[in-house]
Amino acid sequence: MTTVHTVVDSPEGELTLVSRDGGLAGLYLANEQYRPAQPTFGHRDDRPFTEAKRQLDEYFTGTRTAFDLPLALRGTPFQVTVWRALLEIPYGETTTYRELAESIGRPTAFRAVGLANGKNPISIVVPCHRVLGSDGTLTGYAAGLDCKRRLLDLEQSGRPAKL
Repeated sequence: MTTVHTVVDSPEGELTLVSRDGGLAGLYLANEQYRPAQPTFGHRDDRPFTEAKRQLDEYFTGTRTAFDLPLALRGTPFQVTVWRALLEIPYGETTTYRELAESIGRPTAFRAVGLANGKNPISIVVPCHRVLGSDGTLTGYAAGLDCKRRLLDLEQSGRPAKL
């Protein structure tokens, strides 16, 4: 298994991108709560990330509404199910933890869905920021609620994020 990483600038600060065997395995914001230790990212190699960088730049300028990247999701079967369900939430739209739990056939597991959502290793690309509390309020985001609000504002307004 080959794991490499790079670091790119974004309107949300530095992003660490991690590739595992050619698939995007991680996208971590600098202050992310569940960010793994640096040694797990492998050595730095910018080459595998050209397409991911291009798509992220387009996302942050408001010209990309969906990512088309190979993903290397690793987690428990439940976590991977939740992360795959996140990929179904359309750009500019939101859902609740309860609705997400219902969508995977586990209507009473909304708290577990919230925990899995918070441990999503590929933030932004796997859009965990599109999930809200049952009452529609911003709740829990591993990179902070301010970041979550800015990402939602970008998607809902179509206006580019400012550096």
